[in-house]
Amino acid sequence: MIDRRRFLQNAAIAAAATVSAPLLAARRSDDSGSGAAYEPDTLPANPEDAARYRPPYKLGAGTTQLGNIFKVTPDAQAEAMLDAQWQAGVRYFDTSPWYGLGLSERRLGHFLDDKNPDDYVLSTKVGRLLIPDASVDSVGNWKGDLNFDYRYDYTAAGVRRSVEDSLQRLGVPKIDIVYIHDLAPSNTDFDDWREQLQIAIDGAMPELTRMREEGMIKAWGMGVNDIEPALAALDAADPDVILQATEYSLVKHEDALDRLFPRVRENNASVVIGAPYNAGFLAGVDRWHYGGEMPDGVIDKRERLRAVAKAHDVDLRTAALQFTAAPDVVSATIPGARNAEQAHENAASMRASIPAAFWDELKSEGLIAESAPTPS
Repeated sequence: MIDRRRFLQNAAIAAAATVSAPLLAARRSDDSGSGAAYEPDTLPANPEDAARYRPPYKLGAGTTQLGNIFKVTPDAQAEAMLDAQWQAGVRYFDTSPWYGLGLSERRLGHFLDDKNPDDYVLSTKVGRLLIPDASVDSVGNWKGDLNFDYRYDYTAAGVRRSVEDSLQRLGVPKIDIVYIHDLAPSNTDFDDWREQLQIAIDGAMPELTRMREEGMIKAWGMGVNDIEPALAALDAADPDVILQATEYSLVKHEDALDRLFPRVRENNASVVIGAPYNAGFLAGVDRWHYGGEMPDGVIDKRERLRAVAKAHDVDLRTAALQFTAAPDVVSATIPGARNAEQAHENAASMRASIPAAFWDELKSEGLIAESAPTPS
C-alpha cells in the first residue's frame, strides 16, 4: 500500500512540471447563450517578474456557493456556474475542505477533470480534517445532507494529511496554493485562537514551507477574516500570499491599508481579496459577511455609494470589484458566484471602464480613504 508521503511525492511530480509553464490560452467556443467566450489574457494580469509566486490574472473565483453556503446550489447550476467562469476567462479557482465539508472540492474537481492542469491555478486550505458521519445534515452556513463532520488540526502531520485528502477529493494532480484556514479570533469554535496559532507556527507553517521547497506546492499563506493572524504569520514565517476576506472593500478598507498592506510589501508577498462584496452586501444582499450583526452606519454608507455610482452611471458592484483589485500588493480578487449569470457579471465588471471622476468624488465625499489606490 502506498504511504501518504509517497502519494504526495507522486502528485508533486506533476505539480512541479507546471511551476514555470505559462497558462495556455482558452479555446473560444459558444457560451450556451450567456455571451461570448474570452481569453484569460483579456483580464487584468499580474507582472511576470514578481518576486513571489502570483496567479497570472487578477480575477479568480471563490467557491463557497459550490459548498451550499446559505442555501443548496443544485448540481446542474453549480456546473453551469463553473463553465461560465471558464468561458469568461477565469482560470484561478479557490476552494476549501470547509466549504460544504468537502462538497465544493468534489464539485470543482469534477469540473476540472478534463482540463489541462497547466491551464488553471488552484488553491485550497488546511486546518480542518473531515470525518465521515452519515448523521450530519447541515453545519452552520453549509446546507444539505453533508454527511461529514470535522476536527481541527494545524500540526505538520495534519497539513500533510489535509493536502492528501484534498487531492483525493479533487481528483487533480496538483494544488498550487495552500492557505491555513480560519485560524483567527473571529472563529468562535476556539476557546483560545492564539493557542491554535502557536500549533500552526510550530507545525503547519514550517511544513508548508517544506512542501513549497519540495515543489509539492507553489505557494502558501493564511486564509482568514481577521488581520491579526495574517500579521502573526508574517512575523513568524515566510508566507507567499495572504487570502484576506472581508477586510478590504469599498465599505471597509482602512485597517488593511494601514496595517496589512505595508507588512505584506515588506515581505515581498501579496494579498488575495476574499469576499470583495462583503459576502454579498455590496451586491445588494441585506446580510453582513457570513451572518454577523450589521455594523452601525454600513447601510447608510452603501446608500451614499449607490447615489454617487448612479450620478456617474457606474454599477456599484463593478466598482466594488475593481476597487479591491487596484492595489499593487493585491494579486487577485475572488468573488463568488451562485450561477452562470453572476459569473459572467463578475468578469464583465473587471473589463469595464469607470470614469476617474467617480473615484474622485468618493474620496471628496469621504467614502473611501484618500490613500486608497483606485483603478487607472
